[in-house]
Amino acid sequence: MKVYLNDKLIEIDKQMMILDLCKQEGIDIPTLCHDERLTPNGACRLCIVEIEGWKKPVTACSQKIKDGMKIHTHSEKIMKMRRQLLDLLYSNHPNDCLNCEKSGNCKLQDYCYEYGILKGSFKGEYGNTQVDSTNRFFNYDASKCIKCGKCVQVCKSLQGYSAISFKDRGFDTYIGAPFDNGFGNSDCVSCGNCVSICPVGALEPKKKRIQDKFRYWEVKKTATTCSYCGVGCQFNLLTKNNRIVGVEPLNKTPNDGLLCVKGKFAYKFVNHPDRLTNPMIRKNGQLVESTWQEAYKVIKQNFNKVMDKYGPDGFGGFSSARCTNEENYLFQKFIRTVCQTNSVDHCARL
Repeated sequence: MKVYLNDKLIEIDKQMMILDLCKQEGIDIPTLCHDERLTPNGACRLCIVEIEGWKKPVTACSQKIKDGMKIHTHSEKIMKMRRQLLDLLYSNHPNDCLNCEKSGNCKLQDYCYEYGILKGSFKGEYGNTQVDSTNRFFNYDASKCIKCGKCVQVCKSLQGYSAISFKDRGFDTYIGAPFDNGFGNSDCVSCGNCVSICPVGALEPKKKRIQDKFRYWEVKKTATTCSYCGVGCQFNLLTKNNRIVGVEPLNKTPNDGLLCVKGKFAYKFVNHPDRLTNPMIRKNGQLVESTWQEAYKVIKQNFNKVMDKYGPDGFGGFSSARCTNEENYLFQKFIRTVCQTNSVDHCARL
């Protein structure tokens, strides 16, 4: 097929959406509801483009390419309509970016800055403003919700639970659980995938300590592998002042941007004050900190005593499923060769 994109002739040999073609050609199209893992629904309308000969603009995320199309992505008409759409969204959105946890990572904030929306022009009542705090790990603030539907889609199509859905109709629409019992009293498994996919601050993790609060430009991102099970989910650890403050899933194999409740929220044990950071040796019935050299000396002395008295039958090894495959391999090799026993086990019973 031959199409014209902003007066540039492009030949394509496969079916694709206009939005995908724009990405391929390096043209940035604003979108709040689109995710490549979900069925496009054109809810936010921000990705509208103009096609010569067509009566109305179409959403680039849901319109397939047709031969001979002449597409304009940033015409004066389209830019005006996008500003109006953003104005409508921002007029029904609290202007509290200074206090919002999502500031610096909010797509609505970014697009309002890009398109010059300083304040909402449409005055009147706000939509639903309730806050659902029933879930142990995150809150839902309906006043910040833009009704893009991404959280509902990811819960239904990717997580497979359908724990949440759109409630009410029209201006009063909000996201909720069946019978309005709250997220925490529904079939929600607290995976947090709705939180990860939310483009604004409607769904945000709970932060009980002031040390856990951060702005996104303050954190360092470190790509790593989740250690809770053998799936090997990929995510970014968000750290501030050498302290883990959040987890951000990566859209790559094997998890494709999804996490479970442990991968998303169960990272705070790393910062726990009771976590051991130095070797401990029992002296006079009390565990006290020691140096590694002293600890190795005690291990060697006790190893010799046990080996002399009981032989290899006096030893057993117990490893952690939280370690890497390589670390566990070395551990079992140590037990089998140095301790000369096959009594080795692990704690992979999550």
